[in-house]
Amino acid sequence: MSSTVKNKINIHALVGKGYNKFWTFKGRYRVVKGSRRSKKSKTMALWTIYNIMKQPESNMLVVRKTYRTLKDSCFTELKWAIHRLQVDNLWQIKESPLEMTYIPTGQKILFRGLDDPLKVTSIAVEVGILSWMWIEEAYEITSEEDFDTLAESMMGDCPEHLYKQITLTFNPWSEKIWIKKRFFDVSDPNVLAMTTNYLCNEWLSEADRKLFEEMKERNPRRYRVAGLGDWGIVDGLIFENFEEKAFSVEEIKGKPGIHSAFGLDFGYTNDPTAFFCGLIDTGNKTLWVFDELYKAGMSNEDIAAALIHHGYAKEYITADSAEPKSIDRLYTLGISHITAARKGKDSINNGIDFLQDYKIIVHPKCVNFLTEISNYTWDTDNKTGNKLNKPIDDFNHLMDAMRYAVEKYAVGSTYSFD
Repeated sequence: MSSTVKNKINIHALVGKGYNKFWTFKGRYRVVKGSRRSKKSKTMALWTIYNIMKQPESNMLVVRKTYRTLKDSCFTELKWAIHRLQVDNLWQIKESPLEMTYIPTGQKILFRGLDDPLKVTSIAVEVGILSWMWIEEAYEITSEEDFDTLAESMMGDCPEHLYKQITLTFNPWSEKIWIKKRFFDVSDPNVLAMTTNYLCNEWLSEADRKLFEEMKERNPRRYRVAGLGDWGIVDGLIFENFEEKAFSVEEIKGKPGIHSAFGLDFGYTNDPTAFFCGLIDTGNKTLWVFDELYKAGMSNEDIAAALIHHGYAKEYITADSAEPKSIDRLYTLGISHITAARKGKDSINNGIDFLQDYKIIVHPKCVNFLTEISNYTWDTDNKTGNKLNKPIDDFNHLMDAMRYAVEKYAVGSTYSFD
């Protein structure tokens, strides 16, 4: 680390256990699947700041599928790491565009989204080389070809004291993802493929540990994935009638018979607030999913501010009827056309039946919707192993919001999508 740094840092104490191989591996690929609270992202953030300061010619590119998701994820984690390492005075941080500069040398941490591929493939740095890449939430990259394009941008000469490396971190929601076959099902000295979970996080709060223990009892399937970091087994998918495809929202709006469909599912501490944005053609039975809001810890004021900021305040929004006070509050905050979903028997299954008749086209930027619809399955009887006629209580926040959104187009229905 640069001699400019006067504070003595015990890096082992800061990182903790479970990541020794990760920290020291210098092969081409580091691939880490892990449960929530497994500190994989925080460890990667610490590694990035520490090693850029240690290696004067290194630079880092941080990538997610969509650029807009970087600020609240990797960018925030790296700011935390800078503060954790007590080197705030040595870094310049910009938010427009997202960028971090190590002041003593001019080395950079750059941020890009795959939704602007030209900016990803034409990266240039002024000092040294682009030596490292971090792909966060790598499961969002559903196309192996897109990954190959990213990897190719890391080709070229490298000084002897440096090495080029691509790190992928993600939650292992589905075993069908290409990452498993490419990195976990092979033995390659240039690949470190590892699994971590919350049990290696010695700084986890007792409240968080209790949540995992409750999950273990209440939802063993989710615990295996979100708790232990095992691969998610997607069996009994509810919606197989969807595809990921880029499209022009304005072009679709210009077609005859197109209507808007907006739905809102409330969340807060453990569950995210989920806002669904769609365009529906009831004649051709096609639903285009073009935008989303997906975030935990949002107050009603936060939700209203986000809807206003993104230009959705005047849209007709159907919201979860279980929270009438929240609906009333949003109305007073300027969300002028918000209404509650209707109640009725078998509303969830009826809503699913309606949507199963549609072709659902999902814009690539709707990464949370794609994650949910790819993992939304019929529940299983734990005793018999038989499928039940009800969906799992998981990966369902945007799925619920979608059902609320299309409620008024389910002709003749007297039930809600509650």
